[in-house]
Amino acid sequence: MSAERRAELEANLTAVQERIDAACAAADRPREEVELIVVTKFFPRSDLDLLADIGVRDIGENREQEASAKLADGGTPPGVRTHFIGQLQSKKAGAVARWADVVHSVDRTKLVGGLARGAERSGRELTVLLQVDLEEGGHGQRGGASPQDLPALADAVAGSPLRLGGIMAVAPLGADPDPAFARLERISHELREAHPEATWISAGMSADLESAVRHGATHLRVGTAILGTRPDRR
Repeated sequence: MSAERRAELEANLTAVQERIDAACAAADRPREEVELIVVTKFFPRSDLDLLADIGVRDIGENREQEASAKLADGGTPPGVRTHFIGQLQSKKAGAVARWADVVHSVDRTKLVGGLARGAERSGRELTVLLQVDLEEGGHGQRGGASPQDLPALADAVAGSPLRLGGIMAVAPLGADPDPAFARLERISHELREAHPEATWISAGMSADLESAVRHGATHLRVGTAILGTRPDRR
């Protein structure tokens, strides 16, 4: 393991944690309400091990094939939860359920059965979040279900062996994230009227985490600010 890389990751992690501390203070929220997921997609297994060694307990991956290969090389580090945060193909649902602890991107009922079967075959408890499209008018580039489709989707998850954790969204490209995240917070309140257990709001990344915290995010997905610019995709 590279001592230089470890020092870089520690410094970046500390800087991000300080940003979260400040955002929570500004929003008058307890710091323990907000958890950090470090997004390790496109970065090597060695970085994952370094992150675990310096105290990171939640990591996020976007691609099933990359993540399963990375986690097969030594297994998931002890005490680390793995989150699948990318758009999910139905044919990959069962495979993701073999290694993920949380899936953030359930946006259609077709995924529910595949994830449930995969989790049951692997003897795993799987938490899922419903991804919401925050683009006005729908059909956004970031993916997600339309808000009006969430009740039926939530009911499908609640009626399965999966655990409904809450909702996830990505702010629309090139737009002020505040209105989008405010809308997500309202959607979360509406969802919890029927499903009070669905308390997670997964929102906010390196550039907009302060806005997400301001609007109730419970889980932040941060990659670049901690790991640096992503390597070229192969």
